[in-house]
Amino acid sequence: MAARSRAQEKGSSRRWLILALGLAAQTSSCAFLYGLPFLVPAMRAAEGLTLAEAGTVVAAPSIGLLLTLIAWGAAADRYGERLIMALGLGASGLLLVYAALWNHPVGLLFGVFLVAGACTASVNAASGRVVMGWFSKSERGIAMGIRQTAQPLGVGVAAVGLPPLAARWGFQAAMLLPAALAIVVALLVAVFVQDPPRPPRAAPGSEKPPSPYRKPWLWRVHGASALLVVPQFAVSAFAPVYLVSQHDWTPAQAGVFLAVAQVLGALGRLASGYWSDRVGSRLRPMRQLAFASCLVMLLVAAGDATWLWLVLAALVLAAIITVADNGLGFTASAELAGVAWSGRAMGTQNTAQNIAGALTPPLLGLLIGDTRYALAFCVVAIFPALAIAAVPVRAEREVEHR
Repeated sequence: MAARSRAQEKGSSRRWLILALGLAAQTSSCAFLYGLPFLVPAMRAAEGLTLAEAGTVVAAPSIGLLLTLIAWGAAADRYGERLIMALGLGASGLLLVYAALWNHPVGLLFGVFLVAGACTASVNAASGRVVMGWFSKSERGIAMGIRQTAQPLGVGVAAVGLPPLAARWGFQAAMLLPAALAIVVALLVAVFVQDPPRPPRAAPGSEKPPSPYRKPWLWRVHGASALLVVPQFAVSAFAPVYLVSQHDWTPAQAGVFLAVAQVLGALGRLASGYWSDRVGSRLRPMRQLAFASCLVMLLVAAGDATWLWLVLAALVLAAIITVADNGLGFTASAELAGVAWSGRAMGTQNTAQNIAGALTPPLLGLLIGDTRYALAFCVVAIFPALAIAAVPVRAEREVEHR
């Protein structure tokens, strides 16, 4: 008992280091997952691929991620966060080294990226679990908000590092950057991360904690979060092409706009996490952000039909508001599920969001056609409107009174 207390005190004193390593693990994972599209031109030039073939290879890591998120969450629940993060991230890095150092046929490259994406999925739930475990309820919002900045950070690392490396040494050699990040961070996680204290395992034959999915709360959180992903991906996927095709911006100008939007979105995630800590609720701010997301998408549609300055201001607001709820839904899933189920709950949460994110660009692209942006943005506003009703705000109060 005394040894456990000393371990808990030691881990609590280094919780910000553990958060930093959780952020680094998620950032290195995102640099691989979201960095491959930056290598498409070099990949096509080197291998003579069609755009469809290159797109298929680029999609491989996301497919592997989607298929294994829940399984990795269950593994983190059972075996601990440090082992799962280090094992999955390290294996992903070694697979990327293999992809980088030898020439491979396209089919094999697809398979390597698929398995690497499946391995790096370990980070999603495990890094969330370790942050949840070491931070109290009054700090989790801001802590998870910091962790959620990993996506824009990973995209930024990939955008800055991969194209120059591919131009000089080829797209396969460029993969050594995310490979090195993954291996180095995996080693740091193995050395410095400490699993948070958890309740003792139930004795053989004793009753196990009941599944939190017997009640509708978690299903509603996952559903609301998936609905709120639609405006997020509508803005990130179509804002640049909209500015180029409808307002004659150059791709470079649109790229700068998207980069600024990523930074503002990261700040929005931090602000919403801080807000949730101050009000002692994840789901009330999440519902209010759903309402704001609905309004801002209607404002984008109105701007498209009227003035350029209005649509630009609305797109900036949308870039902040539509991503601000991500950490809230993730944190709420873990808190409602409880310690024994939090990894699986966060894995399911990510799975629902990734499915919605994957479906949004192609379906919305069909609706837009060449010019129907205002109509598309109005349709997108329906999804956060549905999320307003789906967010189970009362669930938090019921959990507190258990």
